[in-house]
Amino acid sequence: MELNTIVVGVYFLFLVGIGWMFRSFTTNTSDYFRGGGNMLWWMVGATAFMTQFSAWTFTGAAGKAYTDGFAVAILFLANAFGYFMNYVYFAPKFRQLRVVTVIEAIRMRFGKANEQVFTWTGMPNSVISAGIWLNGLAIIASGIFGFDMTTTIILTGLVVLVMSVTGGSWAVIASDFLQMLVIMAVTITCAVAAVIHGGGVDNIIDNFPAESFITGNDLNYLSIFALWGVFIFLKQFSITNNMLNSYRYLAAKDSKNARKAALLACVLMTMGPIIWFMPSWFIAGEGVNLAAAYPDAGSKAGDFAYLYFVEKYMPAGMVGLLIAAMFAATMSSMDSGLNKNSGIFVKNFYEPILRPQAAEKELVLVSKLTSTAFGIAIILVALFINSLKGLSLFDTMMYVGALIGFPMTIPAFCGFFIKKTPDWAAWGTLVVGGIVSFVVGFMITPEMIQSTFGLEHELTGREWSELKVALGLTGHMIFTAGFFCLSTLFYKPLSDERQKDVDKFFENLATPLVAECDEQKKLDNKQRKMLGTLISVAGIFIMAMFFLPNDFYPSLIFVLCGSIVLSVGLLLIKAVDDKVEEQADAAAKANA
Repeated sequence: MELNTIVVGVYFLFLVGIGWMFRSFTTNTSDYFRGGGNMLWWMVGATAFMTQFSAWTFTGAAGKAYTDGFAVAILFLANAFGYFMNYVYFAPKFRQLRVVTVIEAIRMRFGKANEQVFTWTGMPNSVISAGIWLNGLAIIASGIFGFDMTTTIILTGLVVLVMSVTGGSWAVIASDFLQMLVIMAVTITCAVAAVIHGGGVDNIIDNFPAESFITGNDLNYLSIFALWGVFIFLKQFSITNNMLNSYRYLAAKDSKNARKAALLACVLMTMGPIIWFMPSWFIAGEGVNLAAAYPDAGSKAGDFAYLYFVEKYMPAGMVGLLIAAMFAATMSSMDSGLNKNSGIFVKNFYEPILRPQAAEKELVLVSKLTSTAFGIAIILVALFINSLKGLSLFDTMMYVGALIGFPMTIPAFCGFFIKKTPDWAAWGTLVVGGIVSFVVGFMITPEMIQSTFGLEHELTGREWSELKVALGLTGHMIFTAGFFCLSTLFYKPLSDERQKDVDKFFENLATPLVAECDEQKKLDNKQRKMLGTLISVAGIFIMAMFFLPNDFYPSLIFVLCGSIVLSVGLLLIKAVDDKVEEQADAAAKANA
């Protein structure tokens, strides 16, 4: 216990150091919210990946893998498909919007009224999602440190809040890259250990205690599972390819770097599920009874699957390293509920409505205060979710995405391709989406479905949860998206001022962004050198954990994990362009 606490403490100090080193990069709100649009592809790709990754992956998703095998991987493969489409088309378009916040793009496309509508309707979704992530983190932290869940949620929430508010986007995105490396290194070593203990991948799959490793348990109708899988792919495609989620790529220095960032996120998300869930599949095959191991968790005992594996099968110190990485990963995910929301509030409400003449210093201060308020709201949401003892984290995340998040993406996606729509089509679509979500969420029951379709068997709990998600997505695709498309029938020419904004929006989309000036090259070198040095130091510290009190062969896991991190750091240092540095030095001497 004390050893894990020390590892977590050292890791946090390291993250604070990242924030301190990158503080000089932030001078205005553009720097604070999107790194001034000057970041290299590997940093942007890491943060794009990490926004879809949090402690929930190791709790709710790992619990789903423990009970239902490969089925959970479909969600992550759907994310990979969404990122692939980012690479093929959307990522460079997003960067070419040339905005600081995504709501600025909404204003250009749909007008000032929709700027305020999307400002205030998008915040609850981000706060709820961040609350789910925080709850997942608290499950792991409480299991390790022995605190009750309420105390853990409050303490971990405050830690995440402080780190997110003080850092700014440069520190957050730089730490995202480090978190990506550490998490992939840790999970790769855990997956290798699971395969070794399980006697090979084939053995783990054969031992999985379910009717089918692919579909899992508790299914009477395979067609429901297939329907769920198809709609999950459509949902994740829409969620990762619309204006509201274009913020992932606004930090990229140009169109080319945005595209490469999307490819990196796609590759990581494709590889991830097999690596992340191998330990859960292994302990399920071993017949581990998590309800008996964690009696206080009740129906949520499955959420402790990954933690159980790390505690029982990995060397001392690995739990601390894992929880430290999870804290930081959740911090980066919660950033969408903190810095992103704060940016939208400040740039799309506070500045244009309340303080049009506000200076940048004032706006940055207000941004931090607003982030604090959102942080407190997220902690309260996480406490509420924890009180819902009968609802799994996996189902909660699915419901929020299908019934709250998805309808908001429809006008933000369709607006890229359907030009002649009245401005009211955007907010009108949200109203229709709210009605559809209410009907699916509160009026349709399993009994109604069974009687309507004459089903022979009762729907199981899993089938109903998956069917509910599919029904919500179907309703939004037919009625919500249909409403937006039909609004073209009521299109009338816009005012001259509005038409200029719309024309500018589509002109930006069609105009590639190129950043190759000398100043940008110097900044690129600075990013490579600073982050390469920090990552190399982190790799050395992880390798030094070899000397912790463990047996020799288990300790080699730390050498493998640290060498992965160290090699990437050294590659970044090697990528520094010495010619740019020499030219800068020569110019400085000449000016002197």
